[in-house]
Amino acid sequence: MCSLRRWTLPFGAAVLLAALPALATTVQPPTAQEMIAALARANASVVGVRALVDEEARSAETLGQLRRGSGVVIAPDGLILTIGYLMLEAEQIEIVTQDNKTLPARAVAYDLATGFGLLQPVLPLRTSNGSVSVAVLGSSLPLQAGEALMAVTGPQASDDGEVSMTRLVSKRPFSGTWEYHIDMALFTSPPLLGNGANHSGAPLFNQKGELVGIGSLLVADASGQNRALPGNMFVPVDLLRPILAEMQRSGTSAQSRRPWLGLNSIDQGGRIQIVRVSKDSPAELAGLEAGDVVLAVDGTKVATLADFYKKLWDRATPDAEVALTVLQGADVKTIVLKAQDRLQTLKKPSGI
Repeated sequence: MCSLRRWTLPFGAAVLLAALPALATTVQPPTAQEMIAALARANASVVGVRALVDEEARSAETLGQLRRGSGVVIAPDGLILTIGYLMLEAEQIEIVTQDNKTLPARAVAYDLATGFGLLQPVLPLRTSNGSVSVAVLGSSLPLQAGEALMAVTGPQASDDGEVSMTRLVSKRPFSGTWEYHIDMALFTSPPLLGNGANHSGAPLFNQKGELVGIGSLLVADASGQNRALPGNMFVPVDLLRPILAEMQRSGTSAQSRRPWLGLNSIDQGGRIQIVRVSKDSPAELAGLEAGDVVLAVDGTKVATLADFYKKLWDRATPDAEVALTVLQGADVKTIVLKAQDRLQTLKKPSGI
């Protein structure tokens, strides 16, 4: 990966431009001036994010209490888009600007379905010249495999963040172990590793400097072809457009009000195996355990996480009953659970 510090944009643009032929074979490379302008826009709209979560919060066990990552300004009033798990159940949120100012922020929205989070600085977000740099929302739809992209990490107390060159490896559905699925995700390589966990919420820009994705995960196989190719998964901003106004208005989206069981699962060879059960969740109360295998939902066989989740979510209310056919040891059982609205189980940050 090609990385550069923020204060070396003109030099860094030349380095990135030189890297383009090797990374992008299907897209006409931008000129040096266009690359410099794109990098400048990308840099100027990115902030660092820090969040502190109470030790009693549900998410503290799996996501930790102290979280840090990145965000990107998407509106003139300073509205910041990030990945939602950074600010999930946070008691205190701060953003770090590019001129090293730390500002308090409040949670505006968390969307369970997409994973997006929205933050709003409590104080005006102004640079030294009094302006607010706003990212231009693009689209991931025109992106092609092999295309060169720019990932930007936000500043933290100990560093200024980085601009890194990567390339698109694939666009495909993604199912997370934690009852999460999106029909399209962006996978890039080489991985964004700088600044520790700052890949979380890091914006991904196309060669025009337009925002196309928000960083979510480090992955071992960006290709999806069962080979070692470290990279990142980004949530495409195309998923944000239809729900942005709703998120600002209500703190989430209607699609996030769906059944939750409290399971972490993996699918292998047509079998869905439970690997973790959340404390005090519907799954734990029903007696499900790590090692159990889910065979069917409401009598319909499920062989992939996508099948499992979509069948689980296909009901009118989030607290509906769910019948799971489960292999426990050598026994096949039908277990009926009363699902929960996941958002109702979380400690709501002040602001939402």
